[in-house]
Amino acid sequence: MDSFRGMGIADRFAAYVGELTKVAGHADRAKPLRDYCAGLLLTEGRRSVEPMAAVTAPARVSAQHQKLLHFVANAEWSDEQMLAKVRDLVMPPLTRQQPIEAWIIDDTSFAKKGRHSVGVHHQYCGQLGKQANCQVAVTLSIANHHGSLPIAYRLYLPRAWTGNRSRRAEAHVPSSIRFKTKPQLALEQIRAAVEAKVAPGAVLMDGSYGTNSGLRQAITGLGLSYVAAIISTIKVRAVREDHRKPKRVSVEALARSLPKKAWRTITWRDGSNAKLRSRFACVRVRAAPIRGEARFAEETLLIEWPKDEAAPTKFWLATVDLDMPLRDLVDLAKLRWRIERDYEELKQEIGLGHYEGRTWRGFHHHATMSIAAYGFLISERERIPPSGPDCAAAIEKPALPSGYQPRGTPDPAAAPRSELDRHRPSPVGRRDCSDPATMPMLHPSHAAKPATKFVIQ
Repeated sequence: MDSFRGMGIADRFAAYVGELTKVAGHADRAKPLRDYCAGLLLTEGRRSVEPMAAVTAPARVSAQHQKLLHFVANAEWSDEQMLAKVRDLVMPPLTRQQPIEAWIIDDTSFAKKGRHSVGVHHQYCGQLGKQANCQVAVTLSIANHHGSLPIAYRLYLPRAWTGNRSRRAEAHVPSSIRFKTKPQLALEQIRAAVEAKVAPGAVLMDGSYGTNSGLRQAITGLGLSYVAAIISTIKVRAVREDHRKPKRVSVEALARSLPKKAWRTITWRDGSNAKLRSRFACVRVRAAPIRGEARFAEETLLIEWPKDEAAPTKFWLATVDLDMPLRDLVDLAKLRWRIERDYEELKQEIGLGHYEGRTWRGFHHHATMSIAAYGFLISERERIPPSGPDCAAAIEKPALPSGYQPRGTPDPAAAPRSELDRHRPSPVGRRDCSDPATMPMLHPSHAAKPATKFVIQ
């Protein structure tokens, strides 16, 4: 988007969306695409299709609702091509100050009450921190210290879905979709990024992915380095200078055996209230998941053990350059915070989880448009941060009709009114009250609350 820099924000948005329409597949999709992105940026509160229709076409909400719904739920445009276009547009401003340093694989979840939305299953929900009915999507993001952007997004489909023909048919799941674990989906995304010649970075993973030795080996086979979080029970053998065969121990036991001089206090970045610092140590090891000789190449085991903790708290296996300073290694491992920021902003600022449809295509199309809208905000970050009060102020927003409210929302002006209670309650089973004046009463309020106003974020 460097070529857009001389324009105003409204013109840059129009030019950005204009580039996206080149991969939409049909000229008739240009306006719905623009309106959908604008709706995600401009709508206050829940960004489902109808409120976005009201914001983008207040004079013809019903017709606009149908157009946007068709575009996101039925139109046959490619999510992969659209995300690739977003990546190409956002990469220049994202890397203006720093090159890409990391690829981050992770997943995000969306709690659901029903069971008919595609992929919904009782599984671990990170949003709630427990097992619950939810959808889970696996993502791959590119990141540096300046920003980050999801470049791949795929719904995890449990076996309860992949093996159920009626559920697949109801949610329009493509016949080519087969069951794959989350690490397998992540590896597919990484391979696709390698084939697309995306600027490489060290692959960062949390413990649910990093503990998978097959995934780590496959990443190495693709010529990429990684910094993979692992659980404390993973077995390794420390590399000894005398070449004697070391004992196979858990990474926690190895951490506890290190001398005091092995630990260093490292500050890696500024937090919201104070600088972030902790104690770290690193050891050269070979992973040893089974008894016998370690089959894996040498890696660096990075350990975090805060002074006020009774035990080590975090562990990583890394295949980065041996000459990388400890502080830089810690800084790289901690760069995973960027994906948490992405999810927070995508859900709160863009409405990533607000799609109300149930189909496979609609779920992915809405996510792709959310990432596209988020990509525009990333490209504008130097001027206006995504959480700023005026991040979309200059994008044209038509005025809403007076008194408009989406279907299913409570009337903001509603208040109890005694004159509407035309029928007295049935006296059956009730005591007679000879002195009504002694009964407590709730006096109705006749002052209506002001109607909800739509404001620009």
